[in-house]
Amino acid sequence: MPSDSAALVWFRRDLRAHDHAALHAALRGHRAVHCVFVFDTEILDALPSRADRRVDFIWRSLGELRAALIALGGGLHVLHGRAREEIPRLAARLGVAAVYANRDYEPQALGRDREVEACLLAQGIALHSRKDQVIFELQEILTGAGQPYTVFTPYRNAWLKKLAPFYLKAYPVRRHAHHLARAGAALPSLASLGFRSAPMPLPAGMSGGKRLFADFKRRIDNYAKKRDYPALNGSSRLSVHLRFGTVSIRELAAYAWRREGAGAAAWLSELCWRDFYFAVLAARPDVVDHAFRRAYDALRFDDDERLWRAWCEGRTGYPLVDAAMRCLNQTGTLHNRLRMVAASFLVKDLGIDWRRGERYFAGKLNDYDLAANNGGWQWAASTGCDAQPWFRIFNPVTQSRKFDPRGAFIRAYVPELAHLDDRAIHEPRAPVVDHAAARARTLARFGALRQ
Repeated sequence: MPSDSAALVWFRRDLRAHDHAALHAALRGHRAVHCVFVFDTEILDALPSRADRRVDFIWRSLGELRAALIALGGGLHVLHGRAREEIPRLAARLGVAAVYANRDYEPQALGRDREVEACLLAQGIALHSRKDQVIFELQEILTGAGQPYTVFTPYRNAWLKKLAPFYLKAYPVRRHAHHLARAGAALPSLASLGFRSAPMPLPAGMSGGKRLFADFKRRIDNYAKKRDYPALNGSSRLSVHLRFGTVSIRELAAYAWRREGAGAAAWLSELCWRDFYFAVLAARPDVVDHAFRRAYDALRFDDDERLWRAWCEGRTGYPLVDAAMRCLNQTGTLHNRLRMVAASFLVKDLGIDWRRGERYFAGKLNDYDLAANNGGWQWAASTGCDAQPWFRIFNPVTQSRKFDPRGAFIRAYVPELAHLDDRAIHEPRAPVVDHAAARARTLARFGALRQ
């Protein structure tokens, strides 16, 4: 039964009013539960543009979340400032006994949360955290020796073996919603936050996530066959909603786990990869700035500025790479196969440090997530855990012919090549490097380090 105390739920990357671990815990334990979201200036001020699609997505999603909480009898405080200052200040003003939040795993977020916890503790207020954005946290999936996994396949096997209905059940909110406390403040405008509207090419909020998930359910049986082809509608398109928590990872994983077929199994494996990279980041926060295999920090990259700009702007002369980068720049989206192709090309054809590419993607991707982005880049660069072997180097022309066989994706983003036939469209046009020569240099680069 709820106690006589009040609590505050701090929303972060969990912008939904259903199946919410922290909100459920607070509602079950307290007679009055306030809700808050902070537009954190420490994050906003570091963004490269004042027209950021991610901020727009959050703003639109918050409008829907606020409306949902009001419909349940509550409300949402929306603040603008440094979260590490705003949360303790609001908690004190509301006179709450505890603050609840779902756990984050990024080093900067962990540092922020430690500071907030200390400030709250000094005021006699507890900070309670809950697992919400993953199925299993680091300590729940360990090797027989009690160590974190560094290879995905045995991690996946352990993950699937442990998976059970208990870990997939939803945290009900509605049945306890009578404990929600109202908040009267309106949602601040984007302009008041210092941003301009920049909508994403997909629906926002809980309703947007629900619509996309319903659409994917109709296509999931073909996921294994179509997911590698960027011109096809083969992916779930849910990555942004997973990133900002407008959908529940438990609901998605439960559906895939219970459904038979190769498509559902392949998608469940992708959700497992997501947990895996969160676990890697939690165990090794140093991967943010260093190679997972620390010996590879000694790799000597070329970092040619002319080649760097050609890659960023989609002017490498390799059609699929250029189409990928133009798609990223124009839409903020990038198919997973193309992320691997573009990353491999930057590191192993152009000889540029993977960290530069990782940071570039961080500024552009609508679904940017540090754990997955870092893990993917280190996989492509052969510096990470369970990474692509250093001597296996993607051929951008071969990749193009295999995964965009009719050149449909290339034609969409490199229109100057649209008139070419299905074979010629894959051929390099004034390439900035020769792939065979670049491959030899990469083999020599890694080979010298290993010696």
